[in-house]
Amino acid sequence: MARVDIRKDGAENVKYDYDGYFAYVRRGLLSSYPGFAADSHWHDDLEFISVLSGDMYYNVNGEIVHLGAGQGIWVNARQLHYGFSPEHTECDFYCVLLHPMLLCASQQIDRDFISPIVSDESLPYILLDGRTLWQEQILDAIQSIYECRESTFAPLHIQSLFYQIWGLMSENVQNVKRKTGINDRRLSILKDMLSYIQDNYSSKVTLNDIAAAGNVSSSTCLAIFKKYLRDTPANYLIRYRLKKAMELLQKSDLSITEIAFDTGFRGASYFAEAFRKNCGCSPSEYRAKNQPEA
Repeated sequence: MARVDIRKDGAENVKYDYDGYFAYVRRGLLSSYPGFAADSHWHDDLEFISVLSGDMYYNVNGEIVHLGAGQGIWVNARQLHYGFSPEHTECDFYCVLLHPMLLCASQQIDRDFISPIVSDESLPYILLDGRTLWQEQILDAIQSIYECRESTFAPLHIQSLFYQIWGLMSENVQNVKRKTGINDRRLSILKDMLSYIQDNYSSKVTLNDIAAAGNVSSSTCLAIFKKYLRDTPANYLIRYRLKKAMELLQKSDLSITEIAFDTGFRGASYFAEAFRKNCGCSPSEYRAKNQPEA
């Protein structure tokens, strides 16, 4: 199962592929995430998704966009986002994370071409469609990044392709429809509440606890989760606990019961039921498939 590693501030702790070069390149399947849904997260990196086959929905700050084969999405830095399939259908995709500092060859380039886009609050994402030439070229560049990822000179090739992508975006971004009415305060509150869940998932966590972490009422907490995640705090908590349980099933020799209690489930039977519902197999079956061979 795929996992998202979260820092203490709630942002994703990106594990880059190259020493000293901030690039993360993967090909993924949506079925590798519990419940066919990634954790809602954010990071300082710019994210590029390109769908190869199947389809998925992508949530960016509560707005849902559909991505099919031949389409993709660019997600700006510090945006709350995740991909999912409510029907649990498969999606094969490239995921590339690149830190904007890779583009900052000089203060002038940063000032004139990088910061104006990265700091634009009305531009949380751009939908990429292969039927539009410049967007097709970006999708092709994403594929090229994936194909060169294991080359000895991968960072050089990726750097060149990143500049190519950014040139295309800079030349065409003025034609992209901007977003309005973004409520940064509520997004900030949501991030605080998600951080609380991620820090306390192994203990008893109530709706009142989550709401208090955002300094809002329980009803406001529910409304914020519904608006931005299309989910409830309880469901998010269960999926996060399952993600941590999968890590333990892969890496530890703890019993199923021990893992259930260590990840906040108050019983092995409930843990097994939730695991099978979200992951399509039992904890024991998952462990057998995913533990490294001795």
